[in-house]
Amino acid sequence: MKHFLFTSIAIFLFSIYYAQDQNWGQFTGNFQGDFQYYVQDSLIDAPSVPERFLMNSFANFNYSAGKFSAGFRYEGYLNTMLGFPNAGNINDGVGIPYRWAGFAADNFEITVGSFYEQFGNGLTLRTYEQKLLGIDNALDGIRIKFNPTSGIYLKGLVGKQRYYWEKGAGIVRGIDGEFHLNDIINKWKDNSLRLILGGSFVSKYQKDDNPIYVLPENIGAGAGRIAINYKGFNINSEYSYKINDPSADNNYIYKSGQALLINATYSQKGFGVLLGTKWVDNMSFRSERDAGLTDLSINQLPEITRNHVYSLTAYYPYATQPTGEWGMQAEVFYNFKRKTPIGGKYGTNVSVNYSRVQGITKTPINDTTPIGLAGTSGYTNTFFSIGDSLYFQDINLEINKRWGKNLKMLLMYQNLKYNYDILRGTNEKLIVNAHVAVIDLTYKFKSTIALRGEFQALFTDEDKGDWALATLEFNIPKWFINISDNWNYGNSNPDKRVHYFNTGVGYTSGASRIQLSYGRQREGITCVGGVCRAVPASNGVFLTISSTF
Repeated sequence: MKHFLFTSIAIFLFSIYYAQDQNWGQFTGNFQGDFQYYVQDSLIDAPSVPERFLMNSFANFNYSAGKFSAGFRYEGYLNTMLGFPNAGNINDGVGIPYRWAGFAADNFEITVGSFYEQFGNGLTLRTYEQKLLGIDNALDGIRIKFNPTSGIYLKGLVGKQRYYWEKGAGIVRGIDGEFHLNDIINKWKDNSLRLILGGSFVSKYQKDDNPIYVLPENIGAGAGRIAINYKGFNINSEYSYKINDPSADNNYIYKSGQALLINATYSQKGFGVLLGTKWVDNMSFRSERDAGLTDLSINQLPEITRNHVYSLTAYYPYATQPTGEWGMQAEVFYNFKRKTPIGGKYGTNVSVNYSRVQGITKTPINDTTPIGLAGTSGYTNTFFSIGDSLYFQDINLEINKRWGKNLKMLLMYQNLKYNYDILRGTNEKLIVNAHVAVIDLTYKFKSTIALRGEFQALFTDEDKGDWALATLEFNIPKWFINISDNWNYGNSNPDKRVHYFNTGVGYTSGASRIQLSYGRQREGITCVGGVCRAVPASNGVFLTISSTF
C-alpha cells in the first residue's frame, strides 16, 4: 500500500510538472514542518517525552487547468507534538487524509473528495482546518454549488467528517441558500441600502446503538440570517434551532437547542463602532454523539470576546460554552487627527473594547428532577434568558501613536474577570481578577532595519500570581533575532517563580521561512475563535520551516 501511495504521488507530480511545461495548467502548493527536541524539566512540570524528538508537518499540492482543479495534502506526525489532540496515539503516522477534485462551469460547481464549507456564520455548519489548534474536521463526500441567476447562490453537500486518519461514523447532509436582493430586483441595483437573506438546513445521521437510551438517529438544525448594509452601517444577524440531540456534551438530555448572533458596525473615516451579542442554549452539534474536545464538530459558535495577540492579555482566553451562554461586546475606535492636542504631529489611534459573558437561566423541569439529569428534558428556560453567573469579562484600552518618523508605540491596558471553574472545568470556586499592561515600541534605523521592544505585566492575587514578560526583536533584511523572558515572579510558591526564557533566530527569503528557537513554554490554554486546546509545559529546541510555491 505504501509503495502504491508514493508511486501515485510521484506520477501525479510528474504529470503536473509536464503539464506546466506544456502550458496546460497551473501548479501551486505550500509546505510546513514543525520539529521540537524536548528536554526534561521537572521545575516547570514538563512531561517526559520518550522519543525526545517530535514532528508535525504537511504539504499541499494543487493543480488547476481551465474548469478542472484537483489536489491533495500529505501529512506526517512522527510523533505528534505535545499539546495537540492525540488520545491513544490516534494522530501519529503519515498519509494523505485530504484529496479532492472539482469542476466549475459558468454557474455550476461540483467537488468530490475532501472539502471545507461554512453556512452563514457557522451556527449550523462550519468545517475548517486550524493547525494551531490541531483541528481538521473536513467533510469527505460531494458538494454542489449552483448560481441559477444573478444574486442567488445555492449549495448542497453530503459527507462524513475527518477523524484523524479515519472518518466519523455520522453522515452529514446540508443545503444553504443566499439571496442578494439588490442583484435579483432590478429596481434595487443602484440602491445604497443592500439587503442579503440566507437560510440553511443541516442534518446528521448516526445509528442508535446505546444500550440505555432510545436516541434519535436523524438530527436536524436550521438557521435563517439577514445582512443589511447602508453606507457606513452594517448589521449581520443569524438565528439557529436544533432538535433534541442527546450527546456526551449535554449529558444525554432530550432538549432542543437555539442560538442567536447579532453583530452591528458603523464606520467612517477615523471612527468606528462595533456592537454584538450572542445567546446560546444547548447547541453542541457533532457527527458522533460520544465525541469530545474538538473532534467531529459540525458547527462553530463564533466568539463574542476580543481575540488578543499579546501573550499575557491572552493568558486567560475565553472558550465558547455550547451548553449555554449569553455574551455581548462593544468596541469604539477613534483616530485623533494630526496637529491636534491629542493627535500630535502624526495622529493617535485609540480603541476601547468591552466584552462580558454570563450563563443562561436554567429551571428544573419539576421538583424532583435535578437540572441536566441524563435521559430527561434536562431543564426549561425562556429564549434569551440571562443567568447571574459571570463567566468572563474583559475591558481593554489600546493606544497607537507615532512619535516620529522612526518611532512608534502601542500602549494597552486590560482589566479581566475569569471564571476558572467554568472555563477550565475545575471545582476550585475561583474567579481570577487580573490587570495587564503592555508597552510595544518599534524603532526603525532604516526602512529595512528595526528594533522592537515588548514589555508586559500581569497582576493578580489568584491562580499563579503575577507575571512579567520582556521581548526584544531585531530585524534586518531576510533575518530576525529575538530574545524573551516570561517570569512568574508572583507565584505563592517560591520554588515556582520560574523564568520562561526563549531565544530564536529566523531567515526569510521570498515565500520561504525558517526559524530556530530554544527555551521554555509555560503551561496554558490557546484559543482561536472561541475554540481552545491545552498547551503543556515544555523545554527544548523548536524548528519550523515553511514555503509556498
